[in-house]
Amino acid sequence: MELYTSPPEGSTVICADELGPVLPRSFAPAPGWSADGHRIKETLEYARGPERTWVYGGLRVRDGQAVTLCASSRNSARYQDFLQLIEDANPEGQIIVVTDNLSSHNSKSTREWLQDHPRIRQVFIPVGACWLNLQEGWWRIFRKKALAGVSFADPDEITYATRIATVQLNAHARPWIWGRPPPKPRIHRRRFTYCL
Repeated sequence: MELYTSPPEGSTVICADELGPVLPRSFAPAPGWSADGHRIKETLEYARGPERTWVYGGLRVRDGQAVTLCASSRNSARYQDFLQLIEDANPEGQIIVVTDNLSSHNSKSTREWLQDHPRIRQVFIPVGACWLNLQEGWWRIFRKKALAGVSFADPDEITYATRIATVQLNAHARPWIWGRPPPKPRIHRRRFTYCL
């Protein structure tokens, strides 16, 4: 991707994507031990809440700073709110948003919204090539920081965890570089001597 390696002068490249749905779920307390000292074998009761939360994320490639937004649905209005958040976070220059080709990203209302915001230009990645979006790598780190091993009771807890994880990840952000880094040189090479 040429936008990652040599972006146009005075522009900011943002990788954008949605994560979700993230569902609130609860688990019943674990059963204890029986009177004779054996573990009680019981089916696990599991409940999902009816609310779904989508997490919109945008990664600024040049410095690794991210912007996130939690929404109750994934539609054009929420995507436009997210684009507005990206525009507010990047007050200068042209903004190039690299994203996938979802219907909410290319809908008529989104295209009309983009006409009123000429600084933002969208670039769509090919279908089936999500690995071209650097936001996918950031999601992997985000999931470990905010979602791994946690049960959320409601969408407010998901929003809170998202906000805290984003602040923590931005505190240690580094530029995202496209491509595989060069291998480290081997300092100690083993030398074998074969005797016959």
